[in-house]
Amino acid sequence: MFTGGQLWRTNRRPRRRLRASWLDELLGGEDPKEAFLNGGLIDDLKQAIAERALNAGMDLHLDQDEEQAAGNHRNGKSRKRVLTDTGAMQVSIPRDRQCRFDPQPIAKYRRRLPGFDEKVIALYARGMTTREIQAHVRELYGVDVSPELVSKVTDAVHDEVREWQSRPPDTICAIIYFAPYG
Repeated sequence: MFTGGQLWRTNRRPRRRLRASWLDELLGGEDPKEAFLNGGLIDDLKQAIAERALNAGMDLHLDQDEEQAAGNHRNGKSRKRVLTDTGAMQVSIPRDRQCRFDPQPIAKYRRRLPGFDEKVIALYARGMTTREIQAHVRELYGVDVSPELVSKVTDAVHDEVREWQSRPPDTICAIIYFAPYG
């Protein structure tokens, strides 16, 4: 018998289920609650996934015909401290001999992963000053950011904020009254 629920499930990519044995091995006997703490298992996984993505990007880069013809190959790694939405982490960035590799999810000269800027902008939108945002980031993530960095992030959207604040009010305002029945 075919039901609509079965049709709905077949249109989606099957979701992978993590085996309990994998989770037990990852936790290594630690309390699962500690996995979410700063520097815990989740941060370790985030770092491992970022490094694996960077290494896969390097493999693709070096497999290109131009790079093979030039004799380009791996030339070690460099450490980079990046800010994430949950704190700071050290990542090993692979290098190539010709210095033509442009790493993806963490681009050259970038010190913040996607998501960090959005959090700073959300705090700014709630009316916090740059110093308050700096203190908030230090308190939550244990990361010292300069007020200049906060200003740089918020300046990127400052014109849009001004435009939105000065927009004309909507001409139609719907008002709905709910009266108690009875």
